[in-house]
Amino acid sequence: MTNLLPALHEGHASIILQNLFRDALEAYDDWGEGMPEPVVSFEGKLLPISIAFDWMKPCTDIMPANMIGIVTDGLSKPWSGDGPLDEMTFSTAARVMSVLTKRQLRRYGRGSIEVFAERFKPSLRVDV
Repeated sequence: MTNLLPALHEGHASIILQNLFRDALEAYDDWGEGMPEPVVSFEGKLLPISIAFDWMKPCTDIMPANMIGIVTDGLSKPWSGDGPLDEMTFSTAARVMSVLTKRQLRRYGRGSIEVFAERFKPSLRVDV
C-alpha cells in the first residue's frame, strides 16, 4: 500500500507528503475513543494514518511550528528541541505519532477501516 506514496529525496519530503502528514495529524487529533483508526486520502485512495506516519520516519525536514502542538499534546513530558525555536523534524514527529497511534490501537482494539466496514456488512449466517 505504501508504494503509492512518493519517495523521499535524500531525506526531504515533497509538499504533498508534508500535507498528507498534516492531514494524518489532524485525523489523529479528532480520533475518538473506541473509533477505528482514522484514514487520510491520497490520490483517491484511503490510507490509515499509521502508514502516513511510518512513511515519514526517515524525513529530516523541520516540521512547521503550527503542526507541533498536536504532537506535543500527546507527550507525557514537555517537548524541548535542540534549536532555539524548539524545532522538531518530521522524523521525530513521525516516530512519536507512530507510538501514540499504536498505543491507541492497543487500548481500543484493532481499529481499522475494516472494523468500521464490518458494522455495515450483512450477516453471512443463516438463521434456521
